[in-house]
Amino acid sequence: MQIGQLAKQTGCEVETIRYYEREGLLPAPARTAAGYRRYDAGHAEQLNFIRHCRSLDISLADIRQLVDYHQHPAPEPCDQVNALIDKQISRVHQQIETLQRLEQQLLALRGRCNSPHSVADCGILKTLEDASSGEGCVCHPEGVQAKK
Repeated sequence: MQIGQLAKQTGCEVETIRYYEREGLLPAPARTAAGYRRYDAGHAEQLNFIRHCRSLDISLADIRQLVDYHQHPAPEPCDQVNALIDKQISRVHQQIETLQRLEQQLLALRGRCNSPHSVADCGILKTLEDASSGEGCVCHPEGVQAKK
């Protein structure tokens, strides 16, 4: 099958397929005499494996390891695979904590404007303006650090 067919079959963008090939996550396909990529069922299976890992927000580096384990299964216990997933679970917990802090900051900011006002009198905009001038704000009591 050609790349467009693989993309349609797997629900993956053509550019993403090419990217996974460049990154070595997806093996290079055979080429036709005209230079077109020719994929087979193994490519679709591998791509679905990668996409499933990505749906779990697993990093490309970790997916690379999982692909290697999958392609070269060893008779040893799967401790390394378990450790990789445990690391991902830890990342998810950190993200949850970060999102909960963000939610509290946004709720504090939202609390600055609880009743209808004109935009000129909006407590949210006033707080954001004050913070941009270096003043403290309810959403960042410890001080704002600009995102890079």
